[in-house]
Amino acid sequence: MSYNNFVPKIWAKQINRELERAMVFAEDCNRQYEGDVKQMGDTVKVLGVGKPTITKQVGGSIVLQDPEAVEDTSVDMVINRVAYFNYLVDDIDRRQAVGGLMDALSAESSEGTANAMDEDIAALAGTAAAPKLFKSTTAITVDNILKQIDLGVQKLMENDVKPETKIVVTVPPWFKTILRQAYVQLDTNNSAMLKNGRVGQYDNVIVKMSNNCHRNSDNGHDIMLRTKRAVAFANPLTHVEPYRPEKRFADAVKGFVLYGTKIVRPKEMIVLNVKEGT
Repeated sequence: MSYNNFVPKIWAKQINRELERAMVFAEDCNRQYEGDVKQMGDTVKVLGVGKPTITKQVGGSIVLQDPEAVEDTSVDMVINRVAYFNYLVDDIDRRQAVGGLMDALSAESSEGTANAMDEDIAALAGTAAAPKLFKSTTAITVDNILKQIDLGVQKLMENDVKPETKIVVTVPPWFKTILRQAYVQLDTNNSAMLKNGRVGQYDNVIVKMSNNCHRNSDNGHDIMLRTKRAVAFANPLTHVEPYRPEKRFADAVKGFVLYGTKIVRPKEMIVLNVKEGT
């Protein structure tokens, strides 16, 4: 028999967790409809209203015509997405562990489902409902990156987004690196600013970074430049349930999150469909 069989196994006091991915996209969504949905399949009808015609004249009496019927608009956000988990920990494993194993698994599950929701919000940038700035994917370099952001902001202003409105652009790491090279004032030493993906500000645009930015078919990314009203998101239900599997000496935990997301104000979003230039 090998002497290795008699070497005792020591369980470390600290549990190494996977690196977490912050939930960045959800932070800049409109979540006002969250209280209106309670179960899977519920639909939130987001109503909009058109603009009445404004008639101008010089002098004379005003002669009113028949009142116009102002068209309204509506967008349906269906709450039908689910992200779930189901794991167990053997009683033997739990006894040998020094402690904190279930807490660590719980944290991993929470962050994993949060990341799944963030990925789906980011994926909206690749849908037909998301207006693209360029007809084809554009290569980004130090020489043109600021111009492309400016063009995106200009498009929002042309859509009547007010200059004082908070605008956020969420970018992948390579885009942030090029932006920093082009705009040396991007980063800040203010630790209060560097939270949940936020890496700086360019003009009136808050710059955030995320690995969840949508990848397009040209080996680039679809980057959202938007106001907080452009995308609606609702996570009305989170359920976690511990249980004992019948045929195992183990504890198990299962759970899910219910959510939905939708572009509800497309005029307040523009997608920079870009790739890293050489």
